[in-house]
Amino acid sequence: MDRKRFEQIAEAQLESLPGNLLSRLHNVAIWVEDWPDRETLEEMGIPDRWGLLGLYQGWPLPERTHDLSGTLPDRIVLFQRPIERYARDRGLSVEAVIRDTLVHEIGHYLGFSEAQLRRLETGGGSDGGDP
Repeated sequence: MDRKRFEQIAEAQLESLPGNLLSRLHNVAIWVEDWPDRETLEEMGIPDRWGLLGLYQGWPLPERTHDLSGTLPDRIVLFQRPIERYARDRGLSVEAVIRDTLVHEIGHYLGFSEAQLRRLETGGGSDGGDP
């Protein structure tokens, strides 16, 4: 799929998220890149470039100690090639994988840890509410 189409899908999936989730997003940009870079993979302990679908880069809301207006936006990066392959290999739509990836990365923006997100995604519930 070409980049423009992928970006259109990402935008549509973002806009389709519940209003109570979207209303909490402030100064966050959505980016699309083909692949994660080697440095990022090494930092995260991910052995190959197919293993990362998305990445939140910024200061999670609960860690902010002051207003960050006037600063560059936080970023959620979607990695197009790994998302496409993940969808194909699992018989899922690219739309569904983009949506799930966006929700996961927004969770990091809201301050959820990887463990908390895994519990929520598998239906295990949170460990006591907001992060």
